[in-house]
Amino acid sequence: MVVERERVAVNGRKKPQEPARTHREVADELRARIRSGRLPSGQRMPTQAQLADEFGVERGTVRQALRILQSERLLTNVSKGSPATVAPDSGTALTGPDALPRPTTVALAPRIAEAFAAPHVRIDALCLTAVSLTLALGEPLSRIHAGRRKPAKVDVRVLLPGRDIDLAFPVPVAGRGNGGPVHERWLAMRNAQGQVLRHNLLALRATHGIDVSVSFRALPFTPPVKLYLLNGTEALFAYYTLTRREQRVGEEEVEMYDAEGTRSTLFAFEHGAGPRDTSFVRQSHLWFDALWETISTELVLTD
Repeated sequence: MVVERERVAVNGRKKPQEPARTHREVADELRARIRSGRLPSGQRMPTQAQLADEFGVERGTVRQALRILQSERLLTNVSKGSPATVAPDSGTALTGPDALPRPTTVALAPRIAEAFAAPHVRIDALCLTAVSLTLALGEPLSRIHAGRRKPAKVDVRVLLPGRDIDLAFPVPVAGRGNGGPVHERWLAMRNAQGQVLRHNLLALRATHGIDVSVSFRALPFTPPVKLYLLNGTEALFAYYTLTRREQRVGEEEVEMYDAEGTRSTLFAFEHGAGPRDTSFVRQSHLWFDALWETISTELVLTD
């Protein structure tokens, strides 16, 4: 049970205070201040005590939020003893010609979260397993459940490799080809991530009355890149860079060629940020739509 604390209003009467924010919600607000320039590069942050008082949370919650921003390289000097400092490059553009590429785990979630500020959210994704997309949706979904976001409509389309193709990766170094434990492991991950993504989004219909559509189609090839298209205005693009590594599959260690998609470097392009970016976003949409409407087939996420 959530117990609402009381605070004194201006007129002297007591009124219920909103439920305390989570550390992720505090991080969201501070991240927005840094990105907007309200907290410029090099500036010292308020103390943890001041932030705890402002957000109505415990200091531990503030500390967790600051650590998230430190992991995203937005803050430095996060400790118990002194205020953190906004990182020197924290004002770097997320999109446009001045945007620096960042790992998918850092760059994707805030862009997905911003996309959910639109009344009609449209996300198209081409990827290997949808792990990164499922993880990135956690932040906007938590905002919706906290009552801080409520789009009227959400449309998501995802292109994934078909289950019966000969994958280029992941594959064992010895004995490449369709089937086998490596292929089955990838297939189980693809299906599980797709099912979680679909379930989490479709649940918004019942819980918040949001019009949600989630569609999957199967590609007849292994995508060498991952692509995310947001609201018709942004294209986020990364290469799947292959490595040779050992991985436990079932009861044995298997040497394989694989790609770590969550760590892939993500390049951001924004419509209207210049001729190069605008053309890239437009052509990316044309490419995705062509794949969706021509050579892709219905994908059933079976167990």
